[in-house]
Amino acid sequence: MKQKFYSNGKLLITGEYVVLDGAKAFALPTKFGQNLIIEEGENNLIYWKSYDYDGSIWFESTIPFSSIIDKKNYDEDNIKTTLIEILHEAYQLNSSFITESKGYTITTELTFPKFWGLGTSSTLINNIAQWLKIDAYELLKKSFGGSGYDLACAQNNTPITYQIVKNKPIVESIKFQPNFTKNIFFIYLNKKQNSKAAISSYLNKRNSIEIKINTINTITQNIIKTKKLKEFELALQKHEIEMSKILELETVQKLLFKDFNGTIKSLGAWGGDFVLAISEENPTSYFNNLGYETVIPFEKMIL
Repeated sequence: MKQKFYSNGKLLITGEYVVLDGAKAFALPTKFGQNLIIEEGENNLIYWKSYDYDGSIWFESTIPFSSIIDKKNYDEDNIKTTLIEILHEAYQLNSSFITESKGYTITTELTFPKFWGLGTSSTLINNIAQWLKIDAYELLKKSFGGSGYDLACAQNNTPITYQIVKNKPIVESIKFQPNFTKNIFFIYLNKKQNSKAAISSYLNKRNSIEIKINTINTITQNIIKTKKLKEFELALQKHEIEMSKILELETVQKLLFKDFNGTIKSLGAWGGDFVLAISEENPTSYFNNLGYETVIPFEKMIL
């Protein structure tokens, strides 16, 4: 029997990094995501094939059940190794997909380019969790790690706030429908950031972070509630300044876009993936002239 599962991609608007220490983050699910298609197989093997948004195959492999049980990969393929680790942890949480099956043909389909950083891993983990009826947060914790806000976006079709309280995720569905979404654009910076490395760097720099969390939480609330574009811009600027101090990094606007007539904010891990831009006019030509070809309006990106 064929089964199909889908999860949304994500963009973290506020609370990057500090969400790990209990700050309340604001995140938006995207119109882009990933499908997982499960079909019956044989020979105690998984025939795995992953498609990029354009229909090209970016990963293909055969995985024996024994490799999942023992968490071993004899091919020295990094992607395959990571996949086996995820499936092994899933097996630890629900072994029946191995013990009660003869094999599988599994296909994944991205609806966005995999290098965009909208959640190739988080959508996969959430899809696997849906398939096996296990806790996606537990699977994430045992495999990739991270705050889990991306799983909340994968599971929700509305804007959310996300906070870790006593090691548990608190997800709240919220309304975010300001009349200035026509002024919000998302720009891909032409490089995918390594989230694990970025988190590791943050963890080494977060001295006295508790003092900063209340400030970030206040800014997040202002960003969610504001009805005026200028107030929204000011709150984004304040957030960038605070995070710049914490991370000991220059803001992306100072670093790359000093002459931009508007406001630019990093999203998620600083230094890669997408940024958010606020502009009175469509800024596509500005970014295109600098070599940034992917400029997506709010209504085309966000659910």
